[in-house]
Amino acid sequence: MLLQRPVQKVAQLANRGMKKKMEQGTEVQSGLWEENVPLLQQGLHKELVKRAFEGSGNVNRVFPVRENVFAAMRLTSLEATKVVIIGQDPYFNEHPGKGPEAHGLCFSVQDGIPIPPSLRNILQEVNNSVYNGRKISVDSDLTRWASQGVLLLNASLTVMAKRPNSHANLGWHQLTDDIIDTISRKKNNVVFMLWGAFAQKKRALVDQSKHLVLTTSHPSPLSAHRGFMGSGVFVKCNEYLQKHRLHPIEW
Repeated sequence: MLLQRPVQKVAQLANRGMKKKMEQGTEVQSGLWEENVPLLQQGLHKELVKRAFEGSGNVNRVFPVRENVFAAMRLTSLEATKVVIIGQDPYFNEHPGKGPEAHGLCFSVQDGIPIPPSLRNILQEVNNSVYNGRKISVDSDLTRWASQGVLLLNASLTVMAKRPNSHANLGWHQLTDDIIDTISRKKNNVVFMLWGAFAQKKRALVDQSKHLVLTTSHPSPLSAHRGFMGSGVFVKCNEYLQKHRLHPIEW
């Protein structure tokens, strides 16, 4: 199945997330997304991959590379998910000799890729709020978060090179909304981080009577100082997890 195909660093750390015990009181019967999300059960993800990479007349490069499209869900099982961070679109740039920025985890880039401005602000907020200004969280590859139960989910899972939001109408939003809805229904005490106006629209999919929703401005340079920087969202997230007897994230 597409969600089970191994990928580089993601595959190496996936077992760590799968070993985490199921939180009490949830309805999750299996950690496999394909056994819990209705549209995945129907195979929509396979059709969307075909549309993205094999669409009629598609001569553009598509990011992330095909084997990394479902990296977020391969690394973070439904059972292990404690935090959901929602991005809008995969990165659409690539660097000669280094590869594309997108690798299947929202906001993240692999080692050796220049750090995008939004990610730089995210790491700065982590260091300022969690580590009292010390530069502890500096790794641009957020696989370490995903392996702890942070689902790094873009609303669209693919994009054409140099064409932002080019796959926004492909059908991905329907699928990823279903994933968010499934997490809300089948889990308890998950922290949803909704940064910016687009992500905040997903609030309607979350049952706030049993989950925590943290909203701020987007971490991009244009809006980070309008609410994201200084928000303390990473500290608030960990406080909530600990309150509900869940292990905090090592940001």
